[in-house]
Amino acid sequence: MNTKYVHGYHHRENRRLQDQASTLVELLHADTAYPAGSRVLEAGCGVGAQTVTLARNSPEALITSVDISAASVAEAGRRVAAAGLGNVQCEQADLFHLPYAAAFFDHIFVCFVLEHLPRPVEALRILKRHLRRGGTITVIEGDHGSVCFYPESEAARRAIQCQVELQRRAGGNAMAGRELYPLLCAAGYGSVRVSPRMVYVDSSKPELVEGFTKNTFTAMIEGIREPALNAGLIEPDAFDKGIQDLYRTAAPDGVFCYTFFKAVGRNNRLLDTAGGGTRP
Repeated sequence: MNTKYVHGYHHRENRRLQDQASTLVELLHADTAYPAGSRVLEAGCGVGAQTVTLARNSPEALITSVDISAASVAEAGRRVAAAGLGNVQCEQADLFHLPYAAAFFDHIFVCFVLEHLPRPVEALRILKRHLRRGGTITVIEGDHGSVCFYPESEAARRAIQCQVELQRRAGGNAMAGRELYPLLCAAGYGSVRVSPRMVYVDSSKPELVEGFTKNTFTAMIEGIREPALNAGLIEPDAFDKGIQDLYRTAAPDGVFCYTFFKAVGRNNRLLDTAGGGTRP
């Protein structure tokens, strides 16, 4: 899988991912749990920001968490060990060339991955080869086009658009959330159901003001300043004004909204075993 993670792999990004995961646990993961003995593949686990919650919600499931980045897999393994979880195996693997047999897994979990892939339907089809008939796939994605805030700011929207454009140039789609239903259907999954998960933040929710508005979303946009300027997408003063205005939405009279989308599909068809992996 030759794709570029536009946010980078530095320590600040790892911390932002962890802030995002801890802030959104209930919203995104409360209704995801797998039965005892289930073999679950977490495809694109990154630094394990979602892995610990996934494993805690399904303590008797057997979870294999994979990522193409060796450094990310190592960090995910450290987090799993620190949490005292014994039901997770972290492995380095390319989503497009998984080393597992066809129909090996009962369930597949994919969170914030498709947005970075230039060929999301192909990725979903490959994952389906490794999913038993009747097994489910759960996919979660954000959608930068869903952002709304008060006070309104054109500068803030320009800064956000820089993130969208950088991700597009890297082969991804920062508005993948709205496309989950057609993507899963195109990949051959059945019984697809999508539910929007809105994060609404005002000063009556101080944990979300800090955890989401500041430390997750605004920190993400702030983190692409250098590549945005290098790409000539925006002038420095304009970008900085946009970031200032995004932080302004975290003020006592500010409001910030963002929508994630969570989809569940089922492998209802006979498996296409072509290209299956080698693991029994």
